[in-house]
Amino acid sequence: MITEIIKDSLKENLKELGIHVPTGQISLERPANRDHGDWSSNIALVTSKNAGRQARELAEEIVNALTADLPDGVIEVTAAGPGFINFRLSAELSYGILLDVLEKESSYGSSDIGSGERVNVEFVSANPTGPLHAGHARGACYGDAIGNLLEYVGYSVHREFYMNDRGLQMAAFGRSLEARKNNESPPEDGYGGEYVSEWAKEMPDSLSLAEIIAWGCEFAKNDQQSTLSQLGIFFDTWFSEKSMIDNGEIDRVLANLTEKGMAYEKDGATWLSSVEFGDDKDRVLIKSDGEYTYLTPDVAYHRNKFERSDWLINVWGADHHGYIARMKAAMQALGYDSDALTVQVTQLVKLLRAGEEVKLSKRQGDIIELRSIIEEIGADATRFMYLLQSVDSKQTFDLELAASQAMDNPVYYVQMAHARLCSIERNATENGFDFNILSIDELGVLVHQREMEIIRGLEILPETIDLAARELAPHKIVTWVREFANSVHGFHHDCYVIGDGISKELTNARLNLVVASRQGLKVGLDLLGVSAPNKM
Repeated sequence: MITEIIKDSLKENLKELGIHVPTGQISLERPANRDHGDWSSNIALVTSKNAGRQARELAEEIVNALTADLPDGVIEVTAAGPGFINFRLSAELSYGILLDVLEKESSYGSSDIGSGERVNVEFVSANPTGPLHAGHARGACYGDAIGNLLEYVGYSVHREFYMNDRGLQMAAFGRSLEARKNNESPPEDGYGGEYVSEWAKEMPDSLSLAEIIAWGCEFAKNDQQSTLSQLGIFFDTWFSEKSMIDNGEIDRVLANLTEKGMAYEKDGATWLSSVEFGDDKDRVLIKSDGEYTYLTPDVAYHRNKFERSDWLINVWGADHHGYIARMKAAMQALGYDSDALTVQVTQLVKLLRAGEEVKLSKRQGDIIELRSIIEEIGADATRFMYLLQSVDSKQTFDLELAASQAMDNPVYYVQMAHARLCSIERNATENGFDFNILSIDELGVLVHQREMEIIRGLEILPETIDLAARELAPHKIVTWVREFANSVHGFHHDCYVIGDGISKELTNARLNLVVASRQGLKVGLDLLGVSAPNKM
């Protein structure tokens, strides 16, 4: 990749000047004004102080050295401003990128940086006590998208849903179903949503409370699976917390912690020595009444995952932020590398309709069902809108805008770009043009600013994918598809592929550009789990 070539060249030239900088510390950015070049580095500004030189002076020294032996694919290096180093790439390199896309098609930008490492991505993990709601939507879309990204760069991804299918909440759920089946009000600590009454109508008669709980858990699981399938989200494993009690796994973990001296008795309770591993206080594992705390089955579950995986990724809601330290401490106590546990905390999303916040669901009275969101705006818009921003930032979006067929709707704007590219291809075929991949020389007629914008967009897609995967940041892919769609729309407006005054040579070259653009845009949309329509 050209960026790596430039970084290596900068590293070697800095070394000759007596400045030792690891390649990983050399950054490249796109100049805001593309007239300044294709790539820019601030390395002279970063290193000048330690080198005892003026940044501009150092930049010029580096430029002189690079000009004497230009990196492959670079035609010009210049110093600018207080000490920036700008690089201009050859047109042949740009056309080579176009051919690379055409050759690799749906695998363009993929890599093997994961080397088959086993990654367990656990997300959603809602209690099996009701339908999924808007609060689960962001984690669902995000977790699946990072799974897509990691698979694309060579990881072996296992998607997992953890079911908290035991404990007080399940008992309260069972009693609520039982009450509604008998046309009674739910218990004070029960579930009062309208869905409970609807589900109770489906429940067989004459079940014991234990049977009701088991039936309700399975019904909730099926309902959640149905909703997620509408988003194209499927899990490899639905892991039961109750199974760890039934098979003795929780007791074995507790025994293991005790043997290691990591668990102790105090005040009739069993405690985890979590302070020893960076937690702010020791945590209770078994209460004085003999009941497990919320933490205990989670510790057993994470050990189970570590036995099956090299890297664990948990996608948790905003209310779980304080839970991270104690879970990492527990893993260290068991002898695992806590750095192999990554926790991504999602922030809340505020939904608007016509500018007014949406707070209530018609069915449940207190939550917005995820299913209702999908029905209102569609699966593509749901996934796209929830991935617009980094999950660690709060977000607001308007449901009416997301459902609209208008160019100010971000998902419609991007999908329309793909549809336009498909339309151009169909039109070319109808006019007797057969697509054939051209040579670099034949692509040399692509010189329009709009054409070069598209090629530059395709050029940065692999590194965007790489960065998004490394940072678990699918919103970077969203940013790329939106910016690339803007380039496509600009090309569609300014550059005719077929028409009077358009030579056959230019038509064929632009057709190569269109096909490559469609393939690249589809790669981005596929990573997000969003469809790439042929028509709109």
